[in-house]
Amino acid sequence: MNSTVIAPLANPADGQPIHPLWMRITHWLNALAVVILVMSGWRIYDASPFFPFSIPAVITLGGWLGGALLWHFAAMWLLVFNGLLYLTLNIVSGRLVRKFFPLTPQGVLRDMLAALKGRLSHADPRHYNNVQKLAYLFVMLDLIVIVLSGLVLWKSVQFPMLRELLGGYEFARRIHFCAMAAMVAFLAVHLVMVALVPRTLLAMIHGRAPKA
Repeated sequence: MNSTVIAPLANPADGQPIHPLWMRITHWLNALAVVILVMSGWRIYDASPFFPFSIPAVITLGGWLGGALLWHFAAMWLLVFNGLLYLTLNIVSGRLVRKFFPLTPQGVLRDMLAALKGRLSHADPRHYNNVQKLAYLFVMLDLIVIVLSGLVLWKSVQFPMLRELLGGYEFARRIHFCAMAAMVAFLAVHLVMVALVPRTLLAMIHGRAPKA
């Protein structure tokens, strides 16, 4: 099995930005919305926990249940509208297919083994490896689960069919919490990867690959 040694980031040959402006703006707005949702959501959870633990107040947002709900609903609308814009532009521009497919189990396994050996390639910033493709597609699906389960918690009576599909109100609470926990896990791994390859952060800010 061939593996690729980590190489410096390369500038695209065509001189075009790696990440278009619309993608960078929606990316950072989505990140802001998710951080607010997570921190305020933890405060909401602490008001009525269903697991045998609570979240330390210092990393929650809102100060009290009412304040946390205000933050949560504000970030919810930002995530919904900005997320829909992000997804729509990805589909219409063809970026979704171009960036994230093809994706195969064999490719994911190959790149995962290469990552564990410290030999996963970051040579061409225009293309995601299979592990990145899987991670980003997972995030998109996870956000959909978060939004749908959130709708049940927000307007349970207005969405009875969705509520039943998610196993009822209380089970939807657990789905919502676990989906958000999965998002936090992704963010933690994502930040570690950015720390290991900091030039990817610069590319997400100004859109072009920094020179090695």
